[in-house]
Amino acid sequence: MPEITVNMAAGRTDEQKAAMMRDISQALVTHLGVAAEDVVIQINEAPLTNKMKGGKTFVERKAAQAK
Repeated sequence: MPEITVNMAAGRTDEQKAAMMRDISQALVTHLGVAAEDVVIQINEAPLTNKMKGGKTFVERKAAQAK
C-alpha cells in the first residue's frame, strides 16, 4: 500500500487538492501497478506565516509579488 505525503503551503481549494490527489493516485496505478484502492495520500498544509523560502515567509513573498 503506497502512502504519499504532500507538504505544501495552505491556500488551495478543496477541489484543487482533490484533483491533485486523483492525479497522484492515477500515476501510482499507472507506474507501480497498484490498485487505486490501495493508495493513501495525505496533505499537510502549513499556514503561510509558518513557511519560509529565501529568508521570507510566504506571506511576505505573496505581498512582494502583489506589488
